[in-house]
Amino acid sequence: MENLILFAVLLTLGFISGTLLEKRHFKDIRQREEEMVNLPTIMLKKPLNSENIKEAKLVNGSVVISIDYFKKFVASLMNFFGGHIATYETLIDRARREAILRMKEDAGDASEIINIRIETSSISKNATQNIGAVEVLAYGTAIYR
Repeated sequence: MENLILFAVLLTLGFISGTLLEKRHFKDIRQREEEMVNLPTIMLKKPLNSENIKEAKLVNGSVVISIDYFKKFVASLMNFFGGHIATYETLIDRARREAILRMKEDAGDASEIINIRIETSSISKNATQNIGAVEVLAYGTAIYR
């Protein structure tokens, strides 16, 4: 019985701390997105206006976000019962947005970033191939005028 209580307490602590950290990170992401809203990022291979280009360089942003114990627990339940795993969806969304922001920060005073690509990968925690973290890499070509 004590083990069950300990498990419930740890699960609750993981849920509360994970939720608080995630909310704080989303708030930070929203604030930084508002600051960088004027730097267009597009999937086109060519700039919107190809005149007066001084420089073009590759920029990137990468982030690795760990999967907390509560998300793993909920995901294992969803794997058992089936359905979409909303806890992982927020993790991927956070990682993708953070990687794009880091790419924009790497671009500095660029006019636009073109040919944006996003790559994801999972990092296995041990030999049983449990996912320990997710990595997202965003890259593109910064255009300077």
